[in-house]
Amino acid sequence: MTPQDEDKIRNAFAEKDWMDIKAQNSWQIFKIMSEFVEGFEKMSRIGPCVSIFGSARTKPENKYYQLAEEIAFKLVKEGYGIITGGGPGIMEAANKGAKRGNGKSVGLNIALPFEQKHNEYIDLDKSIHFDYFFVRKTIFLKYSQGFIGMPGGFGTMDELFESLTLVQTNKIAQFPVVLVGKAYWEGLIDWIKNSMLLEEHNINPADLDLLKVVDTADEAVKYIVDFYSRYLLKPNF
Repeated sequence: MTPQDEDKIRNAFAEKDWMDIKAQNSWQIFKIMSEFVEGFEKMSRIGPCVSIFGSARTKPENKYYQLAEEIAFKLVKEGYGIITGGGPGIMEAANKGAKRGNGKSVGLNIALPFEQKHNEYIDLDKSIHFDYFFVRKTIFLKYSQGFIGMPGGFGTMDELFESLTLVQTNKIAQFPVVLVGKAYWEGLIDWIKNSMLLEEHNINPADLDLLKVVDTADEAVKYIVDFYSRYLLKPNF
């Protein structure tokens, strides 16, 4: 633990007077509101998009980087824009694929003390910066017509399970959730089936249908295209 971490813990328990609390909370509310307003204004004009999530640490020579780029390229050819977290790794690969396909390339970047930096493949008018994770995730979910999870870490898991929770509880409309890389995801899927469903009965059998696990770019794109073809929906750009 760093000295900065220790200071944060001490500050959380430090006594604050009424003016300190009022001033800090009020300015924080205004900052949060401004991030929502900017996100809503920019994203409302973009049109149908698919969000692609995955590790910021994935290198260009990695097969999943190349797969994310291929998926994004093929999705924009089907008329979808691509939304990513705006940083390096899988996010960069997806924005790169969207740019190569002459599609809309959106980056929802967040300020972090490490890893995160703006990648060069985002459209200049479609780059939004956030300080708050929960605001950023709201924008992801509100303006996405599909979710593709590439191999990633805690952040990817957070985004995956939030999307599944909101669909499961009918807080948002059902949209296709695709996990790419069976070898990477099979341990998690087995745990969901065996421990979460069969042993503890914490989900319903139908909840397993909320996601699809695939291995190839064609499978991922086909699942999303087929999902919306059932509702006669067609991207408008």
